[in-house]
Amino acid sequence: MPSKLDSLKAMTTVVADTGDMEAIGAFKPTDCTTNPTLILKAAQMPAYAHLVDEAIVWGKAHHAVASQVTDRLSVNFGAELARIVPGRVSTEVDADLSFDVEATVAKARHIIADYAARGVGRERVLIKIASTWEGIQAAKILQAENIDCNLTLLFSLAQAAACADAGAFLISPFVGRILDWHVKATGQSYTAETDPGVLSVRQIYSYYKAHGIKTVVMGASFRNTGEIEALAGCDRLTISPQLLQQLSEEQGALPRLLDPAKTTDAPARLDLDEKTFRFMLNEDAMATEKLSDGIRLFARDLRDLRAMVSARLVA
Repeated sequence: MPSKLDSLKAMTTVVADTGDMEAIGAFKPTDCTTNPTLILKAAQMPAYAHLVDEAIVWGKAHHAVASQVTDRLSVNFGAELARIVPGRVSTEVDADLSFDVEATVAKARHIIADYAARGVGRERVLIKIASTWEGIQAAKILQAENIDCNLTLLFSLAQAAACADAGAFLISPFVGRILDWHVKATGQSYTAETDPGVLSVRQIYSYYKAHGIKTVVMGASFRNTGEIEALAGCDRLTISPQLLQQLSEEQGALPRLLDPAKTTDAPARLDLDEKTFRFMLNEDAMATEKLSDGIRLFARDLRDLRAMVSARLVA
């Protein structure tokens, strides 16, 4: 009998949510995705010291500042990951640029150029950008240049609808962080079928399929395998090595629960300008808080990564 991971791969593209190449090699996902938190963790592992060392040597030779070296380090990891997975690698734009359209676009172009210099074409890369209004507008510009984007830190239908209007290649609605907020706010416990994060992704998936939207839905940020099983059939799911391991060890039926042909409960198409988007997001306390919190956390880990690089540059 196939494992649940094998069954999931038959209906959903599985993406590894890690910078750990050994884990990616073990579970053989199609794509992989990273963020500043994952890069910070991986950069401190002895197995990847050579990637850090290369960035530091480059930085000293080019008299680069810490932010330039961390950019190179992220692409170092991404280029290595691109040699392992057959599909796409997601690399994140700095979280502290989440409200700056022009700087986000410039950073994305730089990342794509750095990948190209390593022989990794743009068709293998997704630029991860926070789903702020500014991030979504930056994605619109980049998509017009054939630079595909992954809109992350997404917690609401309003964000998903705006990303679709911008022509984003892919969105990453977060499941576990939505659950975290509701557990803290209500004190209740949830099953996979009542999990607010699962229900949010199902709503977004139905909205996209009912309205013929091509943007890929990739559920992210899982707390347990029950959430993953409840989204079986979603376009893509990005999963941590720990949960990939659990799925690979479990056997049993894994029914398809998301189907593009079954969208009878889909919301009506939204017409969003900036003012409507900001008001809808503001009305959603969970989405507002988790978006801000996510940007702060990624910015904190980015600062820690830059501090580590700075220390190495002067050593």
